[in-house]
Amino acid sequence: MKKNNILNNGIPISVSLNPALEEENFQPKKKYNHKRLLTISGLAVLIAILMGFVAKLLVYLIDLFTNIAFFGKFSIEPLSPADNTYGIFVVIIPVIGGLIVGLMAFYGSKAIRGHGIPEAMEQILVNQSKIKPSITYLKPLSAAISIGTGGPFGAEGPIIATGGALGSTIGQLLKITHNERKILLAAGATAGMSAIFGSPIAAIFLAIELLLFEFSPRSFLPVALACITGAAGHHLLFEEGPVFPIASIIETPSNMALGFYSIMGIAIGLLSVGVTKIVYLIEDLFEKLPIHWAWWPAIGGLGVGIIGYFTPRTLGVGYSNITEILSGNMSIQIILTLCLMKFTSWAISLGSGTSGGTLAPLLTIGGATGALLGSVIIYWFPASGVTITLAALVGMSAMFAGASRAFLTSIVFALETTGQSNALLPLLATCTASYLISYFLMENTIMTEKIARRGVSTPHSYESDILEKITVEQVIHDNGIIISEENSIQEVREWLKQEEDYDSNYYIISNNEGEYKGILSASNLFSNHHLSENLVGSLIKRNNIYITINDSLRIAVEKMAKENIDVLPVISIENKNITGILSYHDIIAIYKKGADEHLKKDPNILLKRRRLKILLQGQKLVSVFSRKEK
Repeated sequence: MKKNNILNNGIPISVSLNPALEEENFQPKKKYNHKRLLTISGLAVLIAILMGFVAKLLVYLIDLFTNIAFFGKFSIEPLSPADNTYGIFVVIIPVIGGLIVGLMAFYGSKAIRGHGIPEAMEQILVNQSKIKPSITYLKPLSAAISIGTGGPFGAEGPIIATGGALGSTIGQLLKITHNERKILLAAGATAGMSAIFGSPIAAIFLAIELLLFEFSPRSFLPVALACITGAAGHHLLFEEGPVFPIASIIETPSNMALGFYSIMGIAIGLLSVGVTKIVYLIEDLFEKLPIHWAWWPAIGGLGVGIIGYFTPRTLGVGYSNITEILSGNMSIQIILTLCLMKFTSWAISLGSGTSGGTLAPLLTIGGATGALLGSVIIYWFPASGVTITLAALVGMSAMFAGASRAFLTSIVFALETTGQSNALLPLLATCTASYLISYFLMENTIMTEKIARRGVSTPHSYESDILEKITVEQVIHDNGIIISEENSIQEVREWLKQEEDYDSNYYIISNNEGEYKGILSASNLFSNHHLSENLVGSLIKRNNIYITINDSLRIAVEKMAKENIDVLPVISIENKNITGILSYHDIIAIYKKGADEHLKKDPNILLKRRRLKILLQGQKLVSVFSRKEK
């Protein structure tokens, strides 16, 4: 019995029908609304404008609390806590700051703990980008207190968390989709980073690598506009020029120097793995303490204070330390002390769960390590072409690349904050080596380890969706069951019981002229509430569910999910015919084929076959010459 004939009981199962589907029933899937993109972009720019002023306010707050805590005056003058005159009593200051932060986390929101980026990532991945509005003011205030009382952090983590909270809050007030809220969150976060450092391109890459988990015009354009606006705010509200200026222009390195920088990248990659593991080891040790977590920041502050007494440079943000390391004029002893003590202070404080960022400490540690390794190379290989300044620059970038695996962000950030374009090639070599080591030796990064422990999986690859690349026309088949609306319910039930191969959850319904009428569920068809003598057509409730041959499989999946069905009729818009049937089994088969393609290891060029072909051609050539000689 052929599938394109009328079966017993008069039930047609041909898919080559002549439908006369009414035009209003055809509602092709709408493309992304470009006007919507303009709306979201406008909101992103507005958030970025606000974040420029919030960034300036955060810096003022840090300076204010620094002056109050270490110099006893109410001022926003930018002073370093390393210049305090408290002596041994300086140990108490970070403890007080940690105590205040702990109480703010306990009575305000636990979400202010940590360095900001992992918390933003978690809300994007598991909570539809919904961040509590209170974080908008609690995070910068807690971070300013933590850093202002000597915490060894940077302002970038808190400003990213604050910007993300502001974008999310505005997104929750408006009628927008979850994805649009994610875009506003990322726009606010990266606009804040751009406003602090004046690094819009690096901020865009940060959004792509750590927050958006996609690269599309609808997400990229609003974030890019926000970052440009944030950079404009930096030039308006902060000092012009690079954040980490280098007095002399870095010369283009030689090939030998590039080789040494690459080796440095391997060493710093190993160090970045160790740094990440030690930070979370300390956090695990705090978890084992028999006291409430609200007291941990004060304990961490005690460690910060003790280290700060012996090494005052470790207190506070320490952006000046990065500039001095990059200058190449700091002595090896000071660099080594700063590297070890800054790392110890930062690891203890961050592990205690206080509020602060990771970028500035990582840059300090990486830059110091790079300068030390550069000094060793210069000592043993004077003709290597390695310079302390460039070694420090690639070191700080490679440390961030290895610890966070934000590869492009690390490279571009170093270029934008120093203005040294000749450093591009060594930065690329060093960061690649560091990233490679980190990828093979560390499952999670310093940004994702915390949320991974909570069971949150973060995407680490951005591959094109296989369903986007394949059209319905490439998959559909021309066999399947289509039931006539003119048959009675009893006839269809009896026929389906006999033809078990056509058992399905949903059936496509047409009339005797082949006109598409709708989709009917098996549960409705076999319901006891219907009179068996009634026609099948009386049961149809949905008649506008379909796809076209030019639609992608992604559109088909979205429609199946939205309508909660597992089979779709395929309609040709030109002649309004049903050209086939698509089921979820067909889509699963495509996924399986795609997975198999990734695992397939067959060679495309067989050398053995090629050699045999050459020998065969040679034999034919010899035989031709032989015939000519005769």
